Amino acid sequence: LVRSALGENKNAVILLGGPEEHLMISKNKYRPTSIIKNSAVIELAFKKLRENKFKTVFIVARHNLLTKLFEVLKDGLEYGIKINYIEEKSSNGTADSLRLLKGKINTNFLVVYGDIIFNKINIEEIWNDHIKQNAVVTIMLTTSSKPSEKGTVRVEGNKILTFTQKPKKSDIYLVFSPIFVTEPQIFEYTGSSLELDVFPKLAGEWFLNGHLSSEKEIHIHGKKDLEKLNEK
Repeated sequence: LVRSALGENKNAVILLGGPEEHLMISKNKYRPTSIIKNSAVIELAFKKLRENKFKTVFIVARHNLLTKLFEVLKDGLEYGIKINYIEEKSSNGTADSLRLLKGKINTNFLVVYGDIIFNKINIEEIWNDHIKQNAVVTIMLTTSSKPSEKGTVRVEGNKILTFTQKPKKSDIYLVFSPIFVTEPQIFEYTGSSLELDVFPKLAGEWFLNGHLSSEKEIHIHGKKDLEKLNEK
């Protein structure tokens, strides 16, 4: 059943919406096009997606960033992936950005935020886990010593009971990592932000599942992160 649900043409979305200056490391240098040991962050993402048999990838970003991404990725033939560049004019959050794909994807798909490195994450496991369960969205969960900087969750088994974005105080150290698998029904949920609006609603309806990962993604915030990764 799992193999059948995988399909021949798995879809993935790389979210890079919002103001472009928020995704810059320095002038004209963006997080996803930053170089780590001869490969751009976005190239590492595409290599991982290719390994997991994704054939179509949608990238959501604003004009200047899309131009820089196209300079690196071109049409995706080098990766054996069809790339759809989706230009965002404006948005108030991650849900607004994702909603630009409404009508373009009609089956379950993977979503990854574009300023992370996730080469150690078992994408196949979270994908298969989602297919087996009755959920609209299955989000990846990891632990964090600073839950106030993340989206924290209360869980029962694999069902997420509550989702709270960046709580002021929390004794819960299980947090959302910016990778998830979803059904197209996600487009029907209102609100600008996945973390502030959509995920809490889904949790309240018991349609939000969690997949606990033993590995963590690496966020690229600035030059220090790049220096550390290039030193390894």
